[in-house]
Amino acid sequence: MIDTRTKLLIVDDEPSIRSSMSLVLTEVGYQVRCAQDGFSALIEMRNRLPEILVSDLNMPGMSGFELLSVVRRRFPAMQAIAMSGAFQGNEVPSGVAADAFYQKGSSLGSLMRILETLPKADRVLPNQPSTAGAPIWIQPIGLENSGESYVTIACPECLRTFPQALGGSNRQIRETDCVYCRNLIRYAVVEPTERVPVEFLRTARTEEMPQRINVSQRCY
Repeated sequence: MIDTRTKLLIVDDEPSIRSSMSLVLTEVGYQVRCAQDGFSALIEMRNRLPEILVSDLNMPGMSGFELLSVVRRRFPAMQAIAMSGAFQGNEVPSGVAADAFYQKGSSLGSLMRILETLPKADRVLPNQPSTAGAPIWIQPIGLENSGESYVTIACPECLRTFPQALGGSNRQIRETDCVYCRNLIRYAVVEPTERVPVEFLRTARTEEMPQRINVSQRCY
């Protein structure tokens, strides 16, 4: 018997597939939400984490290959099912970060059997994803053609990097939206030899200490 508390997130760029899968799985007792691509799925997860992710592999924007990789790094306890019409059989395609594979075009009954036989996660998922977001330390890496300083930010949500102009602000903690997934990112800009003011350290203890990152390191 299906546990009606089980929350699913279905990710597919084809509306008809999302609609049919959602209808059937809701009917048998799952709590179902849908997203049209990887970026939309990350936004849905920001609102509420699912227990099981069912994702197509070939999608525009952020593909299922990328989404499953991000989810495995950020939410290792979340169970994931990859689905595609480009692969055959029941085995998870090589290099895909998923616990099971569903061949699109086969019966939804086989998908339900996969859902019912997924191995239990070793760790419990949190009730809500963390939204506080400790600021990250970033060093300026150069000047644009206009002569303005900029940094390269690695989004902790989708793990993609993008340049960000610093402008004339003198604020210690800054905020920007990821240009890909629109996640709000808090960051602090420091020079390589700059010492963190004592007053700021005292303030940071009441929040979360920012972590220094190497902006030259890419996630993909």
